[in-house]
Amino acid sequence: MSSYALYYYDQCPFCQMVLREINKLPLDIELKNTLTAPQNRQDLIQGGGRGTVPCLRITNTDNQVQWMYESRDIIQYLKSQA
Repeated sequence: MSSYALYYYDQCPFCQMVLREINKLPLDIELKNTLTAPQNRQDLIQGGGRGTVPCLRITNTDNQVQWMYESRDIIQYLKSQA
C-alpha cells in the first residue's frame, strides 16, 4: 500500500479544496504545512522541484516517490485510491 503526504498551507483555497475531500476519504494522509514548518517547504522544493502547494507526495510500496501538484488531479487520484 502506498503512503501519502499533502504539502499545503491554510490560506490557500486550492489546498482547502483538497483538504475538504481528504476529510471525506478513508485514507491515512500525513499533512505537512509549509508555512508553520519551514522544513516542510524545503522538503517539498528538494523533492518535488518547486514550492507550489497543494502537492501530494506518493510513496509506493517499493519506495518510489511521485509528486503531484494540481488540486483537481490530487482529488481525482485520492478518490481512485479510496
